Amino acid sequence: MPLSSNKLLRKFLIWKYKHVSERQFIYVLSILVGFLAGFGTVTLKNLTHYIAYFFSQYIFHDYQSTLYFILPIIGLLLVYIIKQTWLKKHIGHGISTTLYAISKLNGIIPRYNIYAALITAPLTAGFGGSVGLQGPAVSVGSALGSNAARLFHMNTKTRMLLIGCAAAGAMASMFKAPIAAIVFAIEIFSLDIAFTSLVPLLLASVSAVVTSYMFLGTDVLLRFELTDKFEVNDIAFYAVLGLVTAFASVYFSKVFFAITNFFKQFKSRAVRLLIGGLAIGTILYFIPPLYGEGYGIMNNLLKGDHLAAIGNTPFNLDLSNIWIVIALLLGIAIFKAIAMTTTFGAGGVGGVFIPTLVMGSAIGNAFAKIINNMGLDFHVSESNFTLIGMTGLMAGVLHAPLTAIFLIAEITGGYELFVPLMIVSAISFAITKYYVSHSIYTLKLAQRGELMTHDKDKNVLMVLDIDKVIETNFIILKPEMKLGDILKNAVAKSSRNHFPVVNDEHEFLGVIRLDDIRHMMFDSDLYEKVQASSLMHADAGIIDYDGDNMNTIMDKFKSSGAWNLPVIKDGKYYGYISRSKLLTAYRQQLINFTQ
Repeated sequence: MPLSSNKLLRKFLIWKYKHVSERQFIYVLSILVGFLAGFGTVTLKNLTHYIAYFFSQYIFHDYQSTLYFILPIIGLLLVYIIKQTWLKKHIGHGISTTLYAISKLNGIIPRYNIYAALITAPLTAGFGGSVGLQGPAVSVGSALGSNAARLFHMNTKTRMLLIGCAAAGAMASMFKAPIAAIVFAIEIFSLDIAFTSLVPLLLASVSAVVTSYMFLGTDVLLRFELTDKFEVNDIAFYAVLGLVTAFASVYFSKVFFAITNFFKQFKSRAVRLLIGGLAIGTILYFIPPLYGEGYGIMNNLLKGDHLAAIGNTPFNLDLSNIWIVIALLLGIAIFKAIAMTTTFGAGGVGGVFIPTLVMGSAIGNAFAKIINNMGLDFHVSESNFTLIGMTGLMAGVLHAPLTAIFLIAEITGGYELFVPLMIVSAISFAITKYYVSHSIYTLKLAQRGELMTHDKDKNVLMVLDIDKVIETNFIILKPEMKLGDILKNAVAKSSRNHFPVVNDEHEFLGVIRLDDIRHMMFDSDLYEKVQASSLMHADAGIIDYDGDNMNTIMDKFKSSGAWNLPVIKDGKYYGYISRSKLLTAYRQQLINFTQ
């Protein structure tokens, strides 16, 4: 930042300190962050849609089938070149990366995240990659929120709150659904539901929606007007749909993890690009509706136009046969998860949220068509079941049942479908949770113990920095040292009552405590006879610097009853953690969380 800008910022901060309260300034920042997140989301959407529009209007018209195969590969190649030659940094999935920044980086998100997804996501989705934009929108907004907080020297807790505000703003701007956006921020980012956090979320959400209206007018991504009311007689069908979407959610999650792990075995990004690019190109050639985000599928199904939703296929099929249509819709649902994850595996940048909705809409519509065409004189609303199918997949795949309920309720403009929304969301979430303990966003973080939850105790432990509680000023002994040397060079010079023993490779062998040698300290006859190797013993437990998180470390102290435990880093002795220092750090962090 230039010197003149620094002086101006310093003067502003001094003025703010004197005239504006902390809470008032947070309100102002939440509005600013909401606007920035909204503007970032609008920019992301427009760039993607302009790229897709250009190809659909000027190129696909004559060479549609061939380019469905080639264009996604070109888009992924451009993203690869940008990553390798310009960014030279990893671009993770937006929401997962943001959750990691909250839990382990004190809400500090690098500045490059502001523009990285803004460039690479439109190239991925606009050229046909089967991904969504909600994740990149959250990534852009969260980076803006984090860096705005850092610019104005806000504390860690406020920085995390502004990240939540940015996520709510991105969601509100994307769908013009401010209430669902607030629920999304609370449910996904585990924000505290309190007045101090609710008002900034509300302000950010509203300012983002207003920004979206300013730039896009009344145009919305999902166009739907509720015409068929909820029928009590359909409750049994909705319950079955809940079961169907639950197992579809499990399938979606398992496919995502399986394909992701498949691509991880290839160390070269170029190899991933080659394999993934060819695979996604082939999938889109045979199933063109999977091209891009998939809003066309959802909107056409909501309008009742399944032929437009399916589009042109390379197969000469009789689309007047409803069972062929149903089979094609189920094919779209099955391969959407595969196409999306393959795009990620090839190096594409995008989100999971929209593909989840696409899959849910296809399943819900196909399910309604099956009921209506079984010949048993049943009739259900296909548009309503399309919406409810989206809810079921959101609740299951994202583990966000409340977000699913409120988003669809806002899209429909009312709460006529609130009962079936709740039924399907509850069933889908409960069953999916049983088979898949964490969502796509959170599984890897949870496995590493880095996931923020609504459990405040675990959150406090998670944000503790292990380096700040490790003590390294212990006098180290070698196994061949004599008792006399130990007393002269260690005991006499240390205020500690225990001494780690290591070999020449600095590997931890054991510990000698003052109590172990107290009875022989004044027996000079033993000074040259007794070695450290005969006095040392194993400690009550070992802390693995790289493998143990703070929650695990606390459990080790609890189970061992020890007051000090050694830390091993890369197989070498590194230092000690004391129970008292750990509890002191925990207490201070808890104060920071609850103040």
